Amino acid sequence: MDVKEILDKHRTSGVRIDLGCGENKQQGFVGVDVRPVKGVDIVQDLEEYPWVLPDECCELILCSHLVEHINPAKGGFLKFMDECWRILEVGGKMLISAPYAYSKGFVQDPTHVNPVNEVTWAYFDPIEPNAKGLLWRIYKPKPWKIVANTYMEGGNIEVALEKRAWDKSYG
Repeated sequence: MDVKEILDKHRTSGVRIDLGCGENKQQGFVGVDVRPVKGVDIVQDLEEYPWVLPDECCELILCSHLVEHINPAKGGFLKFMDECWRILEVGGKMLISAPYAYSKGFVQDPTHVNPVNEVTWAYFDPIEPNAKGLLWRIYKPKPWKIVANTYMEGGNIEVALEKRAWDKSYG
């Protein structure tokens, strides 16, 4: 089955994508993973760009325990976030859960390479109030809005982002 057919099957209820789903794809989601295991609908290395998914093809992206595996070297995490922005509709949401940076849950796994904490997301929001957009201006990735950002330093972080439309005023 090709990508268009897979997405068309989900269009009536809104396309929701479970990135890095492995064998634990959420019900009603299109599963995307580098491994061709049960539940994966689209096999895609999420660190190779562009992805096979078309622009603005989904309304929701779920990233459960994935972003900590995305290599940040040479802007890799920025590219990953820009690609998520590309495939989301304007106003679409991205839900992220990950081990908090340098918590035991992060450090225990030898494949964790990208520690994230509560301030990481300010680099993606051009008008985030605490940083006043100053962190975003460093790299100028595609613009997100931080909707929710909860964490426990010894546990996990959960973040909800919303795709902002591009606005010239961002810089």
